[in-house]
Amino acid sequence: MKEELKGTGVALVTPMNDDYTTDYQSLKKLLNHIKNGKADYVVVQGTTGESPVISWLEKLKILQFVLDHFNGSMPVVFGHGGNNTFDLIDKSKDLKAFNLAAILSASPYYNKPSQKGIIRHYQLLGDAFPHPIILYNVPSRTASNMEASTTLALAKHPNIIAMKEASGDLNQCKKIAVNKPDDFMLLSGDDALSYDIIKMGGEGVISVIGNIMPGAFTNMVNTALNQDFLSAKKMNEQLKSVYDMLSEEGNPSSLKAGLEALGLCKRTVKPPLFDASDSLVKKWKEYFESTPPRNI
Repeated sequence: MKEELKGTGVALVTPMNDDYTTDYQSLKKLLNHIKNGKADYVVVQGTTGESPVISWLEKLKILQFVLDHFNGSMPVVFGHGGNNTFDLIDKSKDLKAFNLAAILSASPYYNKPSQKGIIRHYQLLGDAFPHPIILYNVPSRTASNMEASTTLALAKHPNIIAMKEASGDLNQCKKIAVNKPDDFMLLSGDDALSYDIIKMGGEGVISVIGNIMPGAFTNMVNTALNQDFLSAKKMNEQLKSVYDMLSEEGNPSSLKAGLEALGLCKRTVKPPLFDASDSLVKKWKEYFESTPPRNI
């Protein structure tokens, strides 16, 4: 289980039609693009997939589509997090029939639980979920940080296998990397910090950029994992302008602007998000016109 989730995971967007229904034709193109870029696995219905505004039945439909498309050729992780512990447990019963590598579950948002509350939440999920759990710490969205000591306490649970760290705090990441059990993975949740986190002992990343430039980014990640940090650093620096564009108008709006520029899907996002500007789509087009295809 650990090996198949090492490297580059892609937090999959949900392509949408103008009426906000799922664009399955574009999703198929996107999945082929990601696979051709040699990414290691995909994450269905993370935040990048606009999970807060997609119904449970539609999430399961998208998940089944992705699983059918890959037919076992690429591991699939499903995003299933929230701030209602027992509702998550109840819905997780529907996931038993799906062949998942893991479930990515974000720390509870809005409630602002204490560290003890976060631990109890995840322990209950760990006991009940039918698949291994990847913790997800993203304080910018949840309004609470999972401290390193909290992550390390949860790492002892047999059904909790990894942490996606998006706190932006490299000191916190370092504490996890140094003290975690050998069978527990530290994964970057921030594309721009992936190089640094791998260098300190992380084992991969769940990325946004992997949707649009899976080849270049996966190559950088694999180079870093192979301990060639000098080459990986150069590759990472070459991607800085892409990292900047991906954050220019928020996620996934900025990402979908780039995907539209590549002809992979429309820029449409579902309210309350707003579609990216024409100027950002133009910036992406200009970037791709000056970037050799092998670097995408």
